Amino acid sequence: RFQNLFILLSSYLFYGLWDWRFLFLIIASTVIDFIVGQKIATCNERKLKKRWLWLSVVFNLCLLGFFKYYNFFVESWVDFVSVMGYDIKSKWTLKIILPVGISFYTFQTMSYSLDVYYGRIKPSKDFLSFATFVAFFPQLVAGPIERASNLLNQITNKRTFRYSQCTDGLKLILWGLFKKVVIADSIAPIVDDIFANYAAYPASTLILGVCLFSFQVYGDFSGYSDIAIGTAKLLGIELMSNF
Repeated sequence: RFQNLFILLSSYLFYGLWDWRFLFLIIASTVIDFIVGQKIATCNERKLKKRWLWLSVVFNLCLLGFFKYYNFFVESWVDFVSVMGYDIKSKWTLKIILPVGISFYTFQTMSYSLDVYYGRIKPSKDFLSFATFVAFFPQLVAGPIERASNLLNQITNKRTFRYSQCTDGLKLILWGLFKKVVIADSIAPIVDDIFANYAAYPASTLILGVCLFSFQVYGDFSGYSDIAIGTAKLLGIELMSNF
């Protein structure tokens, strides 16, 4: 419990340093899905179980959709009305930024509720462990998205330090940094120049830009994932390899 409390507080501190107000979103998603998991397990009627599941799905998707797509749809509506000849101001847009990592933790908590509903796992009775599972900082903002059957089981058990696991984690962190800094960040200026001045370059250069961009994107996401997996190893947690 001390290990989990330390990781949970560290995770909230890590996320709160970016914007502490969005911590309430993680906490709300954690509380809702923890309660949903308990209710699904104790309900005897299938219809009632499905209602609790829908509560989790609707809450998480509305949370994600509101912050990620609200301004997009409002601005699209304003542009559409402008084409029809009406000039209106987009006063309904929200002057907020997208909460970082919201896609990862909403889908992670929602997948937990789905696993409980279909009987793949038993619901967690330890709120501290479940909150640690949701807010686990190595993969909170960049993934990989973990199933409760893999990550939550490890969190509920006591971890012990293993030298081999630590060295493997450090190697993965360095390899991830190499992908991100040396490969992706080195390619980015070339790709940005080609995409910004596409009219001035021949087709062969544009094809080269597209190919380099694929390496840049892979280096970014694969590098982030390796750093996350390596950091988790330092804490005695094994995350799945998604690249």
